[in-house]
Amino acid sequence: MPTDPLSVTFAALADPTRRAILARLTQGEASVTELAKPFQMSLPAISKHLKVLERAGLITRSQEAQWRPCRLEADPLQDVASWIGQYRQFWEENLDRLDDYLTKLQAEPQTQENPNG
Repeated sequence: MPTDPLSVTFAALADPTRRAILARLTQGEASVTELAKPFQMSLPAISKHLKVLERAGLITRSQEAQWRPCRLEADPLQDVASWIGQYRQFWEENLDRLDDYLTKLQAEPQTQENPNG
């Protein structure tokens, strides 16, 4: 199992349920029960997903009386964004070349075939 932070974050993000949980937490903290509502799975299954997110540093859980709210921690996502950003120049250069090519094609005279000969 990978132990470097970026790999752990990507592994946590690989599951659509965990991504949905993170999306919900962008709206504010929530209890396990609240996070489980949209899913057809048991609370223990949701708890397992939360443990993965917690190990990756993507969420924290605190204790407030009987309520244990989960809170989004976005720092690991910044590391992911930085890593992906390294490839931005590559894609921008490819898209710029494609744009140049399309501009060149549009500037060339259009030859139309005459169907009547």
